[in-house]
Amino acid sequence: MNFLKRFKDVFIKNQKLKMPLAVIVFLFGVLFIGTNLFFANYTNDSFPQEYKIISPKIPNHVTIFGEGVPLENFEVYERVDREILVNTYWHSSTILAIKRSARWFHVIEPILKANNIPDDFKYLAVIESNLENAVSSAGATGYWQFIKSAAAQYGLEVNEQIDERYNIEKSTIAACKYLNASYNSFGNWTMAAASYNAGINGIEKWSGLQKSTNYWNLVLGSETSRYVSRIIAMKLIMENPSAYGYDLKAEDLYKPLKFKEVDLNTSVTNFADYASSLGVNYKTLKLYNPWLRDTELKNKTSTLYKIKVPEEGSINLIRE
Repeated sequence: MNFLKRFKDVFIKNQKLKMPLAVIVFLFGVLFIGTNLFFANYTNDSFPQEYKIISPKIPNHVTIFGEGVPLENFEVYERVDREILVNTYWHSSTILAIKRSARWFHVIEPILKANNIPDDFKYLAVIESNLENAVSSAGATGYWQFIKSAAAQYGLEVNEQIDERYNIEKSTIAACKYLNASYNSFGNWTMAAASYNAGINGIEKWSGLQKSTNYWNLVLGSETSRYVSRIIAMKLIMENPSAYGYDLKAEDLYKPLKFKEVDLNTSVTNFADYASSLGVNYKTLKLYNPWLRDTELKNKTSTLYKIKVPEEGSINLIRE
């Protein structure tokens, strides 16, 4: 009926065009038949789904920091399941974490080992910063997300010109100091990890009020309750990316930075000139030493700093 009405309207409007009725009928017939044939050929079956969105399976036995995860408890299982789902399907963030891990894990791992920290804590850095020098809305900074007061407490220099929270080696050492202190308070690494989010005092408070020293038994705020499960999820995904649908090749990963170190124990009036004296440009100097936060350095105490410079030939410098 709609087709006939449309035909009538067009016929009336085109009477003045003196177009033969037979031509009008022919054109509408072609349009009508063609349209119906097009839609008849494209049913729902013509667009098969090329992939499946699944719920990834959790291994029967999971450990974190060398401690077993009580997955037999339904609430713990669902906590871990949630974080695996979130991070499996948060594709861009998880791919970046996998790519960056090839550059930074080889820096973090030996520092954790030297300080008797379980290797799994490298995944704590992943969930804190996604392995970049991030700055949170609360001012937590760097790979390990230290606030200024905690940074000073654990031996990091933070001022207008130097901020060692941006130094991956030194900030990892500071994180190790914190985690060892927390482990000494709680006697297990899972509680120590939770305290990295809620603070040692915060976990001690809730542990005391609830009369439990088991993280999985504590009623905590949403972020802290999810915290360890997020670490577990990133560990499972990053240890076996293909099991969670990630198909990254070796050439997709970010390569470690090759560098040499130069001693600096004087002031620098202009880091652009200083960079040039080292054979690099200002941007490269800052990329390799992001803890240098100003264009100059007033080193009144003649403190010795180690400046990283890329090994010759290891990168392609952009020349002026």
